[in-house]
Amino acid sequence: MQLMSSNSALERTVNKVLSEKESDLIAQIDSAYHESMNNLESSRESIESEYERIIDSAKKQAENLKRQIIGSTRLNARNKQLLLVEGAVNEVFEKAKLAMRSVGRDENYKQLMNRLVDEGLSAIGNDNMIIECNKTDTELVKKLTAFTDRQKKIKLALSEKPIDVIGGVRVRSADLTLTYDGTLDSRIERLKPLIRKSIVQMLRGES
Repeated sequence: MQLMSSNSALERTVNKVLSEKESDLIAQIDSAYHESMNNLESSRESIESEYERIIDSAKKQAENLKRQIIGSTRLNARNKQLLLVEGAVNEVFEKAKLAMRSVGRDENYKQLMNRLVDEGLSAIGNDNMIIECNKTDTELVKKLTAFTDRQKKIKLALSEKPIDVIGGVRVRSADLTLTYDGTLDSRIERLKPLIRKSIVQMLRGES
């Protein structure tokens, strides 16, 4: 009888301990569950924020790339246009040079050469100068320099080495420190910017 009572007391004690442990375990599990849910919610917000940041960054990169592509396309188109304009300018330039090579050495040309010689002499302003010209104009320039030499009482020498130009003259000081380029080639070259501007205006539909 005493043994049975003792067994019952032990059983109750065990059950009580088990019940307490079960409650503690459930409480721990419940706490861990809520903590996990809170962590999950916090992580979800962080993940969504990071996702939005990545999407926003991708959109900005896409816009930058789009602008770069458009800019590159426009730049390439402009470069091609500039190349075409430059080609057209060079073509006009070469035609002008060709036309001037075929111009006869008439009275108008002699007057032009005389004016170019005078401009060169005034620009250099020395008493001793050298005049250069092409082979075709050698005899004409000889006459002009002889006349100018006597008229202005300065020393002029015609270079023995012809220069490769369409026409006109190049005047140098005797010590070669000063040069006046009065060749037709240099004058045509100075027209290039004007020709280029005219072609660009035509392309834009401007008068």
